[in-house]
Amino acid sequence: MDYIIIVAGGKGLRMGSDIPKQFLPIGGKPVLMRTLERFREYSDDIQIILVLPEAQQEYWHQLCDEYHFDVEYTLANGGQTRFHSVQNGLAKVPDDAQGVVGVHDGVRPFPSIEVIKNCYETARTAKAVIPVIPVVETVRQLIDSDSQLSILNSQLSKTVPRDQYRLVQTPQTFDIQLLKSANRQPYNDGFTDDASVVEAFGHKITLVEGNRENIKITTPYDLKIAEVLI
Repeated sequence: MDYIIIVAGGKGLRMGSDIPKQFLPIGGKPVLMRTLERFREYSDDIQIILVLPEAQQEYWHQLCDEYHFDVEYTLANGGQTRFHSVQNGLAKVPDDAQGVVGVHDGVRPFPSIEVIKNCYETARTAKAVIPVIPVVETVRQLIDSDSQLSILNSQLSKTVPRDQYRLVQTPQTFDIQLLKSANRQPYNDGFTDDASVVEAFGHKITLVEGNRENIKITTPYDLKIAEVLI
């Protein structure tokens, strides 16, 4: 049995909206609904676990009624950090479950079906898989990141070879037992995503090709791009 944990805990601060970004409409439907629908489109059998802060759940249920949203899912409460939210989602997966579990950002409604499939199928043998895309712009490293001059003085930064870097997307997919074990580690600030948790546990990460349309909707500009993609 395969699972997907969809984490949606944003507050919409960078969006400049009182409504959390996962609930904002694109193409006439809330972002989060489109995300859940994409995974149901990938598989009728995958078990969807939605992680939402308790304070947002009543509003979400209102939206589901308003939009007649009928995709089946299991609801889990959000935690203090993403790490703790994923822990709460994993708690909904049986301890003896075998298969692959993915973790996906609720505000990424455009992962391609091909990418989702590749992530899950590769994880059946590789155990820990993340989709990535190339960096297409020139990248500069700040030499003195504490200096206010670092963004003004070119002598305090340097160009780094962009072909040595990749941008990370979701879904990140893992052997269920591996992710459960890795998430029993004590939390630390270095856990920026689920791959970093598994890597800290001592397991290597396999990269697969993502899709550039799989944007994370965070700013008003992202919303405009999402409308075009819809």
